[in-house]
Amino acid sequence: MKETRTILNTTNLTVGYKDKKGVKPVLSNLNLSLEKGKLTCLLGTNGAGKSTLMRTIGGIQKPLEGEVFMQGKPIRSIDAKSLSKQLSLVLTDRIAPGNLTVYALVSLGRFPYTSWLGTLSQKDKDIIFLAMEATGILEFANKHIGELSDGERQKVMIARTLAQDTEVIFLDEPTAHLDLPNRMEIFHLLRALAVDSDKAILLTTHELDMALANADHLWLINQNQTIDSGLPEDLVLNGLLEEAFQRDQLQFDYELGTFKRTSTQKKIKIKLEGDSILKRWTRSALERAGYEVTPDASDIEIRISGNLKAPLWHLNYNDTTYKTIQELLIQLNNQ
Repeated sequence: MKETRTILNTTNLTVGYKDKKGVKPVLSNLNLSLEKGKLTCLLGTNGAGKSTLMRTIGGIQKPLEGEVFMQGKPIRSIDAKSLSKQLSLVLTDRIAPGNLTVYALVSLGRFPYTSWLGTLSQKDKDIIFLAMEATGILEFANKHIGELSDGERQKVMIARTLAQDTEVIFLDEPTAHLDLPNRMEIFHLLRALAVDSDKAILLTTHELDMALANADHLWLINQNQTIDSGLPEDLVLNGLLEEAFQRDQLQFDYELGTFKRTSTQKKIKIKLEGDSILKRWTRSALERAGYEVTPDASDIEIRISGNLKAPLWHLNYNDTTYKTIQELLIQLNNQ
């Protein structure tokens, strides 16, 4: 019999809040699953319910309706210590420096397995070492947290989670405070950890481009207060991704894989010819300026020659060549 890869799933789940005014559902009728060895990204607009869902399926908040199962067992029936050996969570809050060393903070991940004295066995120490090695922070082991950059601190928190040695890992906005190189590194790290360690990893994010490039599955919160689940490419091609973030003057560019603002200006049509990379960035600048780039009949044709190190732009109506896109736009805007 083939081994099931599903480790966590929900049935007819409704998440939300109860207060004096009654029940406030946020997301309803959710039938979702997480698989071992897969990175899943949860996407949605601000206030759509990402954190509420994360807390509910993590056993922190009670569902309004339905059930969450961990390896076929209702999560509400699992005691806190047992659950902490199966599921771990990294929150989005900035890490307070304190006086802990990196090693000491990562060691806290072994808390569910140690006695009340917190004594680490050799097995615990081996797991801590492997967690730090996997996240590339061994060189920081004896440094205090306050000495590290935001990106390095986030790796420490992921290492602590790895030391907890759970099969399911939740991360709430793990790249929220990071610059572009660190965001890319964290996504690549999490993708590698899911595959190499056979863990089910779920993260919430606003990084659409990173999610499309790295996720095995997307959980996409739609405007009907439910979730569409599937491969990133399927959710792009069937239009569900665009619908989820639909706004006036905002549309999804299916070729570039990102959202862009639609221009209210009606300007001339331009046809581009030349190297694909140079065309991609030229198109970006032209469309931002309000021009329409089209492969069909156009008012102006632009031919791009040369290479990335020495490109040249040629307009079909004059003999002048332009060495930068900025020079080209000046000419177009002045005509």
